[in-house]
Amino acid sequence: MTPTLTDPRMHAHRVLDVVQRGARDLTSDVVANSWARCLNVHRLDPSQPRRPPILDRNTLLTHHARMADMIDCARYEMTTLYQQLGDAESAVVLTDTDGVILHMVSSPEFERVVQPMGLQVGAVWSEAEAGTNGMGTCVAAARPIAVRLDDHFFTHYTSLTCSAVPVHDPSGDMTAVLDVTSRSQMSQQHLLVLLGMTARMIENRLIDLRFRDAHPIHFHSRPEFIYTLHEGKLIVDSEGQILAANRSALFQLGLDSVREIRTRRLDDIFQTTLDDMLQRSHRSSFHPVVTYRAGAAHRFFAVARQPAHDEASPLRARDMLMNEPARPSLPLRTGHAISPLGASRAQTGGPRVGLSAPSFADARLQAHLSTAGRVIARGTPVLLRGETGSGKEVFAHAVHNGSPRASGPFIAINCASLPENLIESELFGYRAGAFTGAERRGRRGKIALSDGGTLFLDEIGDMPLGLQARLLRVLDERTVTPLGADDAQPVDFQLLSASHRHLGDLVAEGRFREDLYYRLAGIELMLPALRERTDRAELIRSVLADEGAPDASLSPAVWDLLMRHPWPGNVRQLRHVLRSAVALADGEPMTPEHLPSLVASAVVATTAGALPRPHDAANDAPAEPPVVLAPALAQERQDLIALLETLRWNVSQVAKDLGVSRNTLYRRMHKLHIPVTQTG
Repeated sequence: MTPTLTDPRMHAHRVLDVVQRGARDLTSDVVANSWARCLNVHRLDPSQPRRPPILDRNTLLTHHARMADMIDCARYEMTTLYQQLGDAESAVVLTDTDGVILHMVSSPEFERVVQPMGLQVGAVWSEAEAGTNGMGTCVAAARPIAVRLDDHFFTHYTSLTCSAVPVHDPSGDMTAVLDVTSRSQMSQQHLLVLLGMTARMIENRLIDLRFRDAHPIHFHSRPEFIYTLHEGKLIVDSEGQILAANRSALFQLGLDSVREIRTRRLDDIFQTTLDDMLQRSHRSSFHPVVTYRAGAAHRFFAVARQPAHDEASPLRARDMLMNEPARPSLPLRTGHAISPLGASRAQTGGPRVGLSAPSFADARLQAHLSTAGRVIARGTPVLLRGETGSGKEVFAHAVHNGSPRASGPFIAINCASLPENLIESELFGYRAGAFTGAERRGRRGKIALSDGGTLFLDEIGDMPLGLQARLLRVLDERTVTPLGADDAQPVDFQLLSASHRHLGDLVAEGRFREDLYYRLAGIELMLPALRERTDRAELIRSVLADEGAPDASLSPAVWDLLMRHPWPGNVRQLRHVLRSAVALADGEPMTPEHLPSLVASAVVATTAGALPRPHDAANDAPAEPPVVLAPALAQERQDLIALLETLRWNVSQVAKDLGVSRNTLYRRMHKLHIPVTQTG
């Protein structure tokens, strides 16, 4: 419910009572002190409202240039925070210490409401210009602040509630303010916690960005907190001199300021040198190693890394997944070699180009990666579950890159995309002359190729029962026998598998071996769908960079469409939509007209979800009664129809685009009541 404005005369009288007559019981000390500054220092009159001044273009560009790296680090975190809030009547705002709004994330509707008040990029919201408010008062007080409704100095802002926190630069100085301004009744305590977490993420990114040529040291007293928001981070040069530290590092080490720690070396803090920590971190495949506080018995776990631009491709994948990179808009570029059958991918180390590995800053993905890293190091198989297109192979590749076998090959095969009669030869290989059409010299199977590395079996639920028995034997005996051969070959690999279906259900239906299921599922992890992930904004920027448009300008309406869409096709669908949008925009700012399938889906989503069956034009007979689907399925139906229409109802091409078999696509069309007869 939208708050009503306070009576101007009553509000002005209350401000004067607090400031001139000391009636501090009427409000908090923070607000009372701000009101006093507004009256006595800035000479503002609470009964005379004023609109914050708007900077001219050149002056605003000067502010932007001065804060360019801060804005770059903040924009993605701000979009993520806005998505977390789920409040259409709110805005996430970034200002500099002059109170100038540098960047804002909001819905177009809320922007139209607050723009007449001066809440827009380029407006100056210092206390001297706008009186008591979240942004300006946070700058003045240099502390987290909540300004609710009639806490504002001017009456015409009393319909708003503001929460704001300082953002510090690597020197520890306050450099910006992060604010949420809203017309709804959100919990200020909850908002300040979220804002504080987001500010720390921005600060960590800023440290990474400004010190790309130095060594990051990640540490915590508990190893599971390494690579998370709670970790301490030190930045040291090649001589071990400490250049910067985040707030968590100062807190854990009991130090008061960055200036204090910048006078020290790494071996003044821990009982180790930089070279020793780098060597031990590398030997442990960048899992945390034990170290101790210098001059004390306090134990820490730590990881030391090479400077960002020096790290090799296989090592950067784990960083990307753990929210480590300095620039979220620059994805780790990885790729795959495609076999003649177009179904298996192999990596043998070294840089790879082509397929982008998106950011996995989502907390669930971080936790899953940490869990997978711990169990895979002990040889335990990992089974991944997730919707089609949700990034199971990318996740599996990251697990491999962070494992003790990272230097070995990563061999992936999709069991759903190969003809049944070819899966056996692809997995196990064959000797020369084993069957008609066999290669003259025979072929090594994918299992043999994975020796010393990782074998990833995607959509393993589609593996025929006969092959399941052979795979179980391989897992038990760690040997493989090619088709037509008598001698078994030893093989040593770590196993990752994945399916969009629950294998337990297939076991109950008699379509999957129970003993193989338990052999595969040493631990089972459910990956979130794209619509459930909190890092969608970063992922969108990553995909845009992959499509050659890293600096694409997206209007607020486009962001709204992208962030609210349920994405039934997950990352694959996102990539398809953005690829088309980049082509349609052709270098111009991206608007909703460049996302026709999402606009159509958004229109349909506003209806009740009653989907009419197609009219039988040939017989001029009325269609059957409408099919009523749940909102999510109705949305998925419209998305799939849009994709079918884009590809002219070529089912084979659509299946290939979505990465599923034709049979899987036909089953999905049947479930969504999409008539197959239209496919031709």
